[in-house]
Amino acid sequence: MSLRTPPPAQPASILVIDDEPVIRDTLAEFLRGEGYAVAAAESGERAVELASARRFDVALCDVNLPGMDGLDVLDRLAALCPETFVILITAYATVETAVEAFQKGAHDYLVKPILLHDVHAKIARLLRQRDLYRENQWLRRELNRGAEAGELVVGRTPAMKRVMDLARRVAPTPSTVLILGESGTGKDVVARVIHRLAQAAKPTDGRFVPVNCAAIPHELMESQLFGHRKGAFTGADRDSPGVFVHAGAGTVFLDEVGELPLTTQAKLLRTIEQKEVLPVGASEPVKVQARILAATNKNLEKEAAAGRFRQDLFFRLNVVSLTLPPLRDRRDDLPELAAFLLARHAEAAGKPFTGLSHEAMQAALAYPWPGNVRELDNALQRAVILGEPPLVLPEDLPPNLTPPAGEPAGTDDLRVAVARFERQYIARVLEHTPDKREAARRLGISLSSLYRKIEEGEAP
Repeated sequence: MSLRTPPPAQPASILVIDDEPVIRDTLAEFLRGEGYAVAAAESGERAVELASARRFDVALCDVNLPGMDGLDVLDRLAALCPETFVILITAYATVETAVEAFQKGAHDYLVKPILLHDVHAKIARLLRQRDLYRENQWLRRELNRGAEAGELVVGRTPAMKRVMDLARRVAPTPSTVLILGESGTGKDVVARVIHRLAQAAKPTDGRFVPVNCAAIPHELMESQLFGHRKGAFTGADRDSPGVFVHAGAGTVFLDEVGELPLTTQAKLLRTIEQKEVLPVGASEPVKVQARILAATNKNLEKEAAAGRFRQDLFFRLNVVSLTLPPLRDRRDDLPELAAFLLARHAEAAGKPFTGLSHEAMQAALAYPWPGNVRELDNALQRAVILGEPPLVLPEDLPPNLTPPAGEPAGTDDLRVAVARFERQYIARVLEHTPDKREAARRLGISLSSLYRKIEEGEAP
């Protein structure tokens, strides 16, 4: 795989904030001569106004300003754009000043009288740090680009490492694999990865053929899977090979396999055991080579015990099983996953987004993601459509991701996090189940408890 050329770098933008015209103009003129895009502000209020309208890479800010002082400006800039590097300028170099500056989020400081070569050196160091971070992010995305869009499995948490390690080991074998996990966790992505790894180990012209078992009407299911002969039923005006023949020596991925009717399950069992299919209307079976991968968000063992799924088929499918963790259990993967998904949508939309703002990322980390990776993907696609580069802001995310007014986006308090998740989960259930009695049943609580929680959390 060849790496694409990284996106061209834009001139860094610098905001100079100083109430002394000589210092302000001297710094601005010097930095423009060094090739930077420079804006100047004579007060903290004006600096905040400029920073609200555009993003700056670096801000040079005097500590002693009339009105809003430098430390207040630092706080405001951190809220507006946490990616901006702030260098404070002070006339008094003391340990206390330096400690306070760094505690409030400053990245460096300058002491008057200002030496221009110090200014250049400090800015260059901070920008190198920024560029190295961006380059690492870009290289990681490029090195992990899949042959098809969306095939990348992003994840460094132990749970995802275990999944991918098992996927790599099972891929070269002909074994059936059962992929388990909640809706939206990326079961189809893992299936594609297994297919691709299998093809890399033993190249064939086999295809990857996905089948959503929940989306095909039962009366058409057998024809889709096993094929049919001309005249087998009304509308069958020609032979159809079915997906197992169409896949060749590749992979048939049966998503939502738990939705298959029992009659089709029996024929699928024969396909696995005999490596052959009997097309609808045919009298002779047809040999097939395709490997079967299946996925479900149901507990097939319980479904089999209840008589809704064949136990013998469950055993055949469950030779090797992979369980994908929900996104709420792998939050450490969320920043990297969000960066990858955002880059994909930004490229498709032609918008130069570089990432999520600090506040937007905190909101994403605090949210429980009941829809998992699919919900995150949709949220970022929405942000790219509605937002403006370079950063995704909290207001670009779906309303249910942002916390109520006055409540911080991120929290380490378990009680606060649990209460927030409970409110969001109840609201989601009520959205899909307006009948409160039925909603209470689904939630596993009494109707009176549901009404109490609605009052406490102001859920709908």
